[in-house]
Amino acid sequence: MQEVIRIEPRAASAWSVIAQCYEDSNEPKKALQLRIMAAHLRHDADEWERLAVQSRDLGYNQQAIYCYSKVYSLDPTNVDVLWDRASLAKEINDLRVARHSLLAILKQFPHDMTVLAELRPILIEVSDLPLCASLYQAALEHYQTVQPLGPTQPIDPSLADQSLPNQIFGFIDVLVLADLYNTMAEYDHAIQIIRKGCRWLQGRANQRFWDGCVDDREYDLPHEDRGNLNIERSGDVQPGHYPLDVNARHRLAIARIKLGEVEEGKMHASIVLAQDVLDYAALFGEIADSYFDREMYADARPIYEVLGADPATSSLYVLLQVAVCRRMLGDLQEAAEVYKQVIDADQTNNDAKMKLAELYEIMDEPRKALELVYQVIDSRKRRTHQPEATPAPGTVPQPQGASLFEEKSRNKAKTSAPGKSRLTLAELKALEEQREREVILGYTHVEDLWPRMLHGNAEAEREWMIEAEKLVEMFRETRNLFVTTRDYDFRGMFPKRKIQRKDGIDEDRMVSRLELNERDKHTRRAKDDNQASEKVDSFRGVTFSSWLRIFMQYAFVLTKRGDYDQAEEVLRHVLLSNAYRNSDSQNTIRIAIITCAVRVGKFSVAVEQCRKIINTHQFNNEAFRLLLVSLASGHRPTDSFVSSTLQKHTLRELRLHDASVKTPELMKWNVVGRRYNLSSSSKEEPSKVDDEVDEEVDIPGPMESNTTEKTAIRMPTKNNPIIVTLYGQMSLAAKSYQSAIFYLLHAYDYCPEDPVVCLSLAIASLSRAMQRQSDNRHHMIAQGMAFLSQYRTLRKPSGDDASAEVDYNFGRAFHQLGLHTHAVSHYERVLEIAEKRGSEYASVAKEAAYNLSLIYVTTGAVPLADRLYRRWLSI
Repeated sequence: MQEVIRIEPRAASAWSVIAQCYEDSNEPKKALQLRIMAAHLRHDADEWERLAVQSRDLGYNQQAIYCYSKVYSLDPTNVDVLWDRASLAKEINDLRVARHSLLAILKQFPHDMTVLAELRPILIEVSDLPLCASLYQAALEHYQTVQPLGPTQPIDPSLADQSLPNQIFGFIDVLVLADLYNTMAEYDHAIQIIRKGCRWLQGRANQRFWDGCVDDREYDLPHEDRGNLNIERSGDVQPGHYPLDVNARHRLAIARIKLGEVEEGKMHASIVLAQDVLDYAALFGEIADSYFDREMYADARPIYEVLGADPATSSLYVLLQVAVCRRMLGDLQEAAEVYKQVIDADQTNNDAKMKLAELYEIMDEPRKALELVYQVIDSRKRRTHQPEATPAPGTVPQPQGASLFEEKSRNKAKTSAPGKSRLTLAELKALEEQREREVILGYTHVEDLWPRMLHGNAEAEREWMIEAEKLVEMFRETRNLFVTTRDYDFRGMFPKRKIQRKDGIDEDRMVSRLELNERDKHTRRAKDDNQASEKVDSFRGVTFSSWLRIFMQYAFVLTKRGDYDQAEEVLRHVLLSNAYRNSDSQNTIRIAIITCAVRVGKFSVAVEQCRKIINTHQFNNEAFRLLLVSLASGHRPTDSFVSSTLQKHTLRELRLHDASVKTPELMKWNVVGRRYNLSSSSKEEPSKVDDEVDEEVDIPGPMESNTTEKTAIRMPTKNNPIIVTLYGQMSLAAKSYQSAIFYLLHAYDYCPEDPVVCLSLAIASLSRAMQRQSDNRHHMIAQGMAFLSQYRTLRKPSGDDASAEVDYNFGRAFHQLGLHTHAVSHYERVLEIAEKRGSEYASVAKEAAYNLSLIYVTTGAVPLADRLYRRWLSI
């Protein structure tokens, strides 16, 4: 038979006969190999499945997976094979194959919850959380479409131990999806999933009006179950008092706290924390971690202490967190006691010893600190002299010889290839010199092409973009310019390192410092050696200011060509470079992003960058003026101007400004954030409760480390009319006229001779008079006309342009009140002024002509309206 195979290797029957011979000779492994060769010639799915089972029985897992793959390629509808392939891949930790198999099953059975339950841990293991979340989200939407009013039997997990069938989206799946969104920092989605998902499970999916509530009043506790919990709700919608499982409420608490909506998060957290700690220890810990991440140490500390008080829930991690909270709150002695407990429980915990040594140093007990640091150094020395244990080869026996594949374990750590070639320092420097010459040549070429490009030379523009793209990508690909620790300036491609040892550096520094303090109590700490190096202001022969100009020009040209996304990506990436850590560079890059965003109508991006500039330059009105310039006029800018996030941000800044004037003793300087925060009591830490409540997850850019950045700025001493006027105009644009009047009246008190404030108050008063809720319309109209008259008095001295503007605003006011005769006289006066000056484009003549034509059409004077169209409104 071997001769037959040699002559005709494609004869499947010959392979089968020789395989049967080996099997009769009691050599099943060789027979299996030959049958696999024969199966390649027959293309029979059933035969491949039998071979897969035999390979799996013999322990040839990789070969079995291959056979299952052949079955699937021949019979794509065989779901059982896919399931067997996925289960085998999970057994040998081949997550890629398991993921592929389960996704293939999911294509044939979309939204199957059993498959999703198997697929979820695999996707989490490979860190593919977006895919996992999208699959669960699609499944939820599918089942909500199939059963729009909820499951056939509404399920309330908080009332009974009911369970849904596998083929329906259940309460556990809602929690899974919320956890995925929380892990991906998409807290808004997590909140909506809990609220809408539990509502659907309870059979209340048609109650969509709850979506209009920004808070969670739908699931407020009934009055009799609140205890000491005080919940105050405002608005027309009354709390629903619907039950909510403690696990779902825990997810809501996490999302609200992480999102910055602390009061709402605390309400949910207090309900969860009222449960038995032994039953819900994991939930307690996650809530405490959320507070800790927000730097709300005063709220995190009692939760950690409750967990640490019980041996069943305590751990070294919990105790270390308690110590950190106590230290951040200023209780250094109590923090030291906790670190002592941790060290007593684990004498090898060097991190705890170093933290305790730092505390002793702060508490002016250098001898105790030195003793601990010496212990850590001795421990690490002993560890370095101990030989590392090497795993004995062959501890996990693998079948050898008979398998057609390399049967290896997937859980072995990857080792670097031996003998991997590396460039020497001299070669790296030579390569860097070559790149520097290329950069200088490219930069010179770009500078020469720029004037020609500005004159509209298409060929020069194309060539300039090619050269600029090379320079930009070269800069972005340089790792030294984008280090993970952005507290250090760029020190060149080959910075000098005075300390070569990596292990034990912190301990040696602390020992030196403590010994020096022991020798001389009046000696101050020396600065770190790494900070002493001089800052480099150029990269590859081109100054950083020139690089920045190229980035901005490149981004502007990309935006002009319609490739805004690439321009934004470049500028945001450069924003993270340690070459542009100083405040001026950060502002320049952010203003460039705003410029590109305004050009393409991405006003939400402009608002985001303006808010960050406002945060950086606290109590500075120029940042607010930049915001107003970015949102000049139009429907889309107005939508961004009245967005809830911007309104909340402006209101927080307004409150901080007001508090700095009225109660400066409550303002505390946050060295890390370089901002003043408002502390309600002297015992509360400077947390971020009111800072960036609705801010998206943001990685702060590198900032300067000099003394001026860490020194507290001057607080204002008198009230600021600009920010109050801005918030009043936001309320006015959002049609919240009563709030607008309140804040604008404050602005009028601060600056009564500002025409903009008077005009805004007039508009707000007249608009409030038009609302049905107004119970004093005549008073509002009289107030509005009074402020409008004051506005006219203040604007009259400014000349004809101001006169036309005043007449137009009076005409618009009378027009709104329905007094068309007075409106017509003012509109006509605007047109007369425009006729005299011959500059209708520089006035409000067109707006006046359009409004006047509306009055003419309404009153039946169509010929007069037609004349206005031809004179003023024709192109």
